[in-house]
Amino acid sequence: MVYILKPEMASNDGGGAAVRVIGVWASHFAIRVYVALKLKGVEYESLEEVVGNKSELLLKSNPVHKKIPVLIHHGKPIAESMIILQYIDEVWASDDVPAILQADPYERALQRFWAQYVDDKIAPASVILRGVVKGDVDEAAAQVTTALEHLEEAFAKRGQGKSYFGGEDIGYLDIVIGSHLGWLKAVETIAGVKVLDETKLPELTAWAQRFYAHHAVRDVMPETDRLVQFNAYLIDVLRAKASSN
Repeated sequence: MVYILKPEMASNDGGGAAVRVIGVWASHFAIRVYVALKLKGVEYESLEEVVGNKSELLLKSNPVHKKIPVLIHHGKPIAESMIILQYIDEVWASDDVPAILQADPYERALQRFWAQYVDDKIAPASVILRGVVKGDVDEAAAQVTTALEHLEEAFAKRGQGKSYFGGEDIGYLDIVIGSHLGWLKAVETIAGVKVLDETKLPELTAWAQRFYAHHAVRDVMPETDRLVQFNAYLIDVLRAKASSN
């Protein structure tokens, strides 16, 4: 996905657009960056990585972890999705666009806590449910279910009737959790495990529907069928790479 750049968005460093994102359309980590930029109204160039073949630009931009996503702003790279979200919020701060992180220090701390919890619990369990890595499927499903139950409770307690974890518009925690939604839906097809059950998680399910409908999310959240196909392709690539080593 490439957004047409306005003349003032052009970079003066000879490296293309002023704002570029190295990522993969199916990556929930990259999706966070796309959503945050769209939320702020920032136009960007999307640089798609080929799975199993890391580009020279990626290796140069993130030499430590060698992973996506990487935000390149006027030639300067920023790695790690949650750090990138905070960078975007600070650089494109304006009264005309919503803040990603809340102003209150305590609320910011809570959102960071829950965001890290999501990545610690849901992300590793998801790849097991998708068959990307080996593991106990039942245990992984239970781990995701427990995490979502905690989030349901947290939203009911702290949401206070608002539409999102961030208030009346999506924020930091919404983006982090929401980036997993596509894969959680895909898991239902891949593993036959329903983790986002509206009868058990009514608040979270309603929140998910609002998140999907948000203008900053609609165009960047992949369809379930595409994710299922990508997952099969990813497994094939990993198997081919393992057999060649």
